[in-house]
Amino acid sequence: MPKHRYPIYVLSKGRYEKCPTAKFLIKDGVDFTLVVEKHERLEYAKNYGDHCRIVTLPPESSGRGAIPVRNWIWDDAIANGHERHWQLDDNINDMRRRYRGKKLICNSDIGFSIVEDFTDRYENIAIAGCNYYMFVPKGAKLPPFNLNVHVYSCMLIRNDIEQRWRGQYNADTDLCLQVLAAGWCTVLFNAIMVDKIATMIMKGGNTERYNGDGRLKMARSLERQWPGVVETKRRFGRPQHVIKDGWRRFDTPLKRRKDIDWDSLKPDEYGMKLKQVREIKRNKESLTRFLEEANGEVKAHT
Repeated sequence: MPKHRYPIYVLSKGRYEKCPTAKFLIKDGVDFTLVVEKHERLEYAKNYGDHCRIVTLPPESSGRGAIPVRNWIWDDAIANGHERHWQLDDNINDMRRRYRGKKLICNSDIGFSIVEDFTDRYENIAIAGCNYYMFVPKGAKLPPFNLNVHVYSCMLIRNDIEQRWRGQYNADTDLCLQVLAAGWCTVLFNAIMVDKIATMIMKGGNTERYNGDGRLKMARSLERQWPGVVETKRRFGRPQHVIKDGWRRFDTPLKRRKDIDWDSLKPDEYGMKLKQVREIKRNKESLTRFLEEANGEVKAHT
């Protein structure tokens, strides 16, 4: 089974009793770093310290919100000689692979490797990542990835770009807009997804920021940063920022690396096989045939 190449950082606050991202990464045997506040380190170490690296923030980055922490993570990845790094939110349940219209749980180390391999084949991808499970409708005919759009919560970031995290709200949208405006590309995978818990469902993290009029402040702040590009509307029964033209104004094409023999690339399943995880109660014959046929085929989304 392939192993991911770039370091994975999980920023977590107030979720030492239940940190879904740490839980699924540990289950999948993935190496990662948990970044926490100093006063919570012992609690996180009690639950997760035997399975991952835990680091505490320096005083200048601690207690100032998520943005200084995210930039500190970026600098830490550079200091350790990495060309890219992953930043994951701490409220992700698992990783999914989209196959024949189904959204199947897969080993996340494979998912990270797929995104890394694809990204490294191009010269101009600044940010890549995985779409949300909830935004990939079952059976929908979606492309394997969307080009030059937002990437949230599960982000593979190129370390040598000039742009950085900033502001207090919608920092991931802002960062994507920054790199796109600078002529870079972003790639959002539909073939590999993350099952992220919706904002404000869990305590901890940035939940308190969104209470009261937090969502309106969030949308308005991004609108002020990007006048003419972002507007505030009411969606899903709440204030929400909206990118005018649905990101279509960003049309920079992917640029292939010239040192790769593209004709030699073949479909690759990365060792994945379909596995029955619960008893088949209906259409047993057809589902059994589906499993047999799928495991005898070789298809790839990359």
